[in-house]
Amino acid sequence: MALVGRRDGRNFGYGRQLSYAGPQALKDLFGGGHYGTVKAHSDRWQAFVRWCRSEDGPGFNDARQIDRQTLLDYAKHLRHLVERSDLAIATAQNRLSSVNRTMAALRGDQYVKVPSPSKALGAQRITVRTTNPQGQDHEQVIRTVDALREQHPRAAAIAQLARATGMRLREAILADLPRLKREAEHYDKINIQDGTKGGRGGATAPRWITVDDHIRAALRYAEQVSPDGSRNLLAPNESYLDFQREIVRPARDILHTHNLQGFHELRTAYACERYEQITHHLAPINGGRCRRLDPRLDREARLQISYELGHGRIDVVSAYIGGRA
Repeated sequence: MALVGRRDGRNFGYGRQLSYAGPQALKDLFGGGHYGTVKAHSDRWQAFVRWCRSEDGPGFNDARQIDRQTLLDYAKHLRHLVERSDLAIATAQNRLSSVNRTMAALRGDQYVKVPSPSKALGAQRITVRTTNPQGQDHEQVIRTVDALREQHPRAAAIAQLARATGMRLREAILADLPRLKREAEHYDKINIQDGTKGGRGGATAPRWITVDDHIRAALRYAEQVSPDGSRNLLAPNESYLDFQREIVRPARDILHTHNLQGFHELRTAYACERYEQITHHLAPINGGRCRRLDPRLDREARLQISYELGHGRIDVVSAYIGGRA
């Protein structure tokens, strides 16, 4: 939707209500697409609007009144909720980031924002896994993949790629299969570049994974079920959103019947297996004690796994294999 009035009007021309203006500005920013992203930002913006209207908030209903101090006051409010354990740190950071994005959409500039949500909240977003990852049992994975092949062959390809290479769901769906097959044949390695998170791709962020028989089998099957005229698992006339709705969601029901919470658990199982391959010790979440016996080796393994999973920080690996206690 276009601006209701001029940008110097109430809520920068997006209407009289702050709750309405934010989502409309986001729709303009994303050109009417990216529905999931727009909805996520809009939902978090509504939480900010509720705070603005609360007794603790500034009482604003016009985005032109919001300045950087307003956002810092909101960050202080969120930090208080985190300290009381009423809100997860990840949720608080997401809310601040969405307010930043929505304010930029409303204003048309970057002048009013919280530069670093994590610093403003005074906490780092680090999760440590405390439950054993599902999907570590290869027989269980084989049974799951066989069930997926009967109803959703492309979902079966995602499961195999996630378990064999540690790819994210989006990475498996958008993987350039002919390129990966060529790299596997020529280099015995593949470089995961398509669908990566946060723009981590290209020459600035190589992500080479050593190929084994499991990876070769996963790539072969993915190529077999790739639609005609496509280089990945999407059909040429199929949107990512349609694929999520028609293939991924029904496939999750099959995963659940085989005691798998989701495709991400297969990525986590990959990380645990890689830790064991590198250190010759079980992953910490599986009872391994490499950290105590050889801290240097534990750190080397975490660095390598962080690289292979496409993360920028070593601490994130704790969400996959367990902490360093």
